[in-house]
Amino acid sequence: MEATTNVRQLLQAKGSAVWSVGPDDTVFAALELMAEKNIGALMVVEGGALVGVFSERDYARKVILHGRASRDTAVRDVMSDKVVTVSPEKTVADCTVLMTENRIRHLPVVEDGRTVGLVSIGDVVKAIISEQSFLIDQLQSYIQGAS
Repeated sequence: MEATTNVRQLLQAKGSAVWSVGPDDTVFAALELMAEKNIGALMVVEGGALVGVFSERDYARKVILHGRASRDTAVRDVMSDKVVTVSPEKTVADCTVLMTENRIRHLPVVEDGRTVGLVSIGDVVKAIISEQSFLIDQLQSYIQGAS
């Protein structure tokens, strides 16, 4: 990763698969898909439009703690419907700010009204570490060349 990685580059490196459920799907079905794909969140899509995000956090806080049954609860009843998104041109640093300010761990990537990917906090941390390694290598090369 370069020193100013943008979301498009991040998606090219990690892949842009977007897993989703419908708002009327059960929480249990959503959890099954999350377990199968080994992911922590799903986009909630209705009629082709992004209407929410369902995450492990939603499950823990809105299903388990309220004594709901995952087989009987619709995703729409527990999803986060105030979705914060990011465009592919934004930087990893922009993602960090959005995630921190909104206290979220997943950012849908939207381009021309279409969801084209999902960035997680893990993706952002990995990109930041890669950027820092790149900068360190550049500085070491500069110092070695200057002496």
